[in-house]
Amino acid sequence: MARLADSKLIKTPVIRDSRGNLSSVESNQNIPFDIKRVFYLYDIPGGALREGHAHHKLNQVIFAISGSFDVVLDDGFHSQKVHLNRPYNGLFVPDLLWRELENFSSGATCLVLASEHYDAADYIRSYDEYVNIVNPPKTKITK
Repeated sequence: MARLADSKLIKTPVIRDSRGNLSSVESNQNIPFDIKRVFYLYDIPGGALREGHAHHKLNQVIFAISGSFDVVLDDGFHSQKVHLNRPYNGLFVPDLLWRELENFSSGATCLVLASEHYDAADYIRSYDEYVNIVNPPKTKITK
């Protein structure tokens, strides 16, 4: 089972130049998996919340390419909030860790690198279902 400690901030290299800065990501180098899908969120109203979910087997790295937002991580026992506001910092979110995106600044762009192709069956969209997966109810044994 994933724990909050399994998530981590990944700092990508920054090449600074008078013409602007450049950062890069590479599969199995600074990103800890093969990148199979890339998607981005944009035109999100300031202060908006993106409903939470978890994945059975998909890992992600989430970047605030422009602007800022918070990622709230939850392992079914504890939660923590990570503020992303630099395009060279990505947040690694492993499988079976609940995530919500909130507090978007106006004009923010969120870029997500994913370890798997899109599969609707991989999503856990109900928090109650998620908690039952990571912390199943104890079965009472009777004599």
